[in-house]
Amino acid sequence: MSTVPQSDEQLRQEVSAWYARTALQVLGTPQDRAASCCGPSEEAAPQGAPVDPSSSCCEPSCCSTSAGSSNPITSDLYTQMELGEIPVAAVLASLGCGNPTALAELKPGEKVLDLGSGGGIDVLLSAKRVGPTGFAYGLDMTDPMLELAERNRQEAGIENVRFLKGIIEAIPLPDNSVDVVISNCVINLSADKGQVLREAYRVLSPGGRFAVSDIVVQGELPPALHHVMEAWAGCVADALEETMYRSLLHAAGFVDIEIEVTRRYSLDDVDQSGASASLSPEERREVDGQIISAFVRARKPAK
Repeated sequence: MSTVPQSDEQLRQEVSAWYARTALQVLGTPQDRAASCCGPSEEAAPQGAPVDPSSSCCEPSCCSTSAGSSNPITSDLYTQMELGEIPVAAVLASLGCGNPTALAELKPGEKVLDLGSGGGIDVLLSAKRVGPTGFAYGLDMTDPMLELAERNRQEAGIENVRFLKGIIEAIPLPDNSVDVVISNCVINLSADKGQVLREAYRVLSPGGRFAVSDIVVQGELPPALHHVMEAWAGCVADALEETMYRSLLHAAGFVDIEIEVTRRYSLDDVDQSGASASLSPEERREVDGQIISAFVRARKPAK
């Protein structure tokens, strides 16, 4: 078990390295083997993080998305129809905690930005929803994930997509350039969440929508969780408390703020995610039911 780095830049590097390992594992997975195991006609590929697709891939526990056989925070997020629309490798690298593309109510012709796009699953699904008159951007800081996402885009034959390298605290797009900002369990990993929300507000057009899936805390997490790298990479350690999330969105300028619980995690769920090994029995009881996946909605006022 490793401890969380003290500086923001060191933390960013550690998170990037953590997710790069997953991308490299997927990039090294023979496609025929992955397809024969987790193709659209079979059970869906695992959503947990980190994964090792090269080991025992054709065991039911690998290809199943049931909460009992994979990370409960990242499983059962997409329908079989959605999974059948995109390359298997995009599914294998999916490390999110929700399905923002389904919840964002994307419309044909809209421009969408996915913060922390990983292997590209939500970008590719978004591109299909907005159609040829729309466009989908994916932003990620990890080179192997960007390589994997571009490979998935080419395999899917989707043209209205562009993957950008950068950090979510400094989005490389101009002001008022997208209609919708989505993200899937990434904002909680940032050391400066207020800056992320300000950047999301900046790039949204007037009237644009913020529609992200994220891990949110209702109450206070035990301090021990904030010092464990596995809990950070598992999207738990620095998740925002609900009231603070609303406050930061409001401070960034957003209106019509809503936080909708999509999953509530039991102590057993937190155990399976690998985030609670350092907790005392009392702290473990405090965590039970306190951590949620949520769909966070907000809107930039129209001018």
